[in-house]
Amino acid sequence: MTSKVHKSSEATIAGRLAKAQQFMLAADTISELAGDGDDLGDAYVTLCVHAGVAAADVLCCIALGEYVQGDDHNAAAAHLSRVRPEGGQLASSLRTLLSMKARAGYGHTPVSSADLKRAQRAARRLVEIARERRLGT
Repeated sequence: MTSKVHKSSEATIAGRLAKAQQFMLAADTISELAGDGDDLGDAYVTLCVHAGVAAADVLCCIALGEYVQGDDHNAAAAHLSRVRPEGGQLASSLRTLLSMKARAGYGHTPVSSADLKRAQRAARRLVEIARERRLGT
């Protein structure tokens, strides 16, 4: 599994932020439709993961001028940890999401209600900070 570093561009930043916001909006819509039930929990967490990954790309593009793409999610989190300020905390949020990816997307058991809350907090944090930093540039 290899990862590749790509130089960022204005189009990359705009496109990845749009995707982060779309995934978060879709997750919120699913949450509203499902109510308190966990019937759509796996779909919700999967969308949060996608939102967080896209937001992490935006943060790396803005701060570092590049982002990591590939199968090695640890490389993306390590790259995000280089973002200043708060790189370590941002990477922790991404790792939280990535730790749920396989279970939510491919596992046979549903995610827990605690996982739903953790995914929501982590994804929202990454998307909100990416949006704020994008507006600040």
